[in-house]
Amino acid sequence: MAAKDCERKVAGLFPDRMFRHLTAGLAYFVLALLIAVALSLFLSGWDAFRSFGVGFFWSEAWDPVTNQFGALIPVVGTLVSSLIALVIAVPISFGVAMFISELAPAWLGRPVGSAIELLAGIPSIIFGMWGLFVFAPVFGRVEPWISHNLGDIPGLGVLFRGPPMGIGMLTAGIILAIMIIPFIAAIMRDVFLATPAILKESAYALGGTTWEVVRSVVLGYTRTAVTGGVFLGLGRALGETMAVTFVIGNAHDLHASLLEPGNSIAAVLANEFTEAFSPLYRSSLLALGFILFMITFIVLVLAKLMLWRLEKARGKVGL
Repeated sequence: MAAKDCERKVAGLFPDRMFRHLTAGLAYFVLALLIAVALSLFLSGWDAFRSFGVGFFWSEAWDPVTNQFGALIPVVGTLVSSLIALVIAVPISFGVAMFISELAPAWLGRPVGSAIELLAGIPSIIFGMWGLFVFAPVFGRVEPWISHNLGDIPGLGVLFRGPPMGIGMLTAGIILAIMIIPFIAAIMRDVFLATPAILKESAYALGGTTWEVVRSVVLGYTRTAVTGGVFLGLGRALGETMAVTFVIGNAHDLHASLLEPGNSIAAVLANEFTEAFSPLYRSSLLALGFILFMITFIVLVLAKLMLWRLEKARGKVGL
């Protein structure tokens, strides 16, 4: 009898082992795929790295005729447009999520939440076309007011001086913000709703206002997930291609003004990859792809480190 029980246990362990090995294999496959993509981009861009050295990273040159290439302008454009998007999107997303989870009645909160999720599913090229044909002409009429009222601010005024063309770095940042708001807002809404009701009710019972409850209780309980949602939106903004290509201006120039046309890594790749007639030109574009990969990877690593520190601090204070 004991022998039969032992055989049954051994037989029952076999599916568990198979499942464990299968899931481990899938995890290793994803890791191997990530390394393979990075290695492939690096090797494909090696000619550019070897020809221009470390100067490739801070050179403003981009001349296919003379085979002179540099990554500074696309890198700056990618970082600046993503930063603009984040500055605009985070407070709006927070307000939307707080309204849906804490303030809106059920008959209004559900449709607004559904609209946010629907907005997240719209293809990026639709945002780009809307930005170019609808938003840019309207924004071009607003830019003179921006230049007149903000252009004279000491220090910051240089950011808002420029021709009223409607397209440029600021336009790209605004379109990116519209695109990432649904992602950040949906994550914030879900984690706000996951906050235990007893914590919020206790805070209200002690006389806390809605803002005090959200700031001290809801954000205190969900700050790790909220931070992760913000970095998820940033990752989306960094890699966006078509929407940015339509509205950023695609000018390989470096300007202090946000109203001037600029460029980004994704826009350069989308516009010029089919026109890369020389091996060095093609290698430079692939080197830009590797740089974009590394920027996204570094952002995700920093997000993980920040989340780890938040979790550690939360454990210390017993939240």
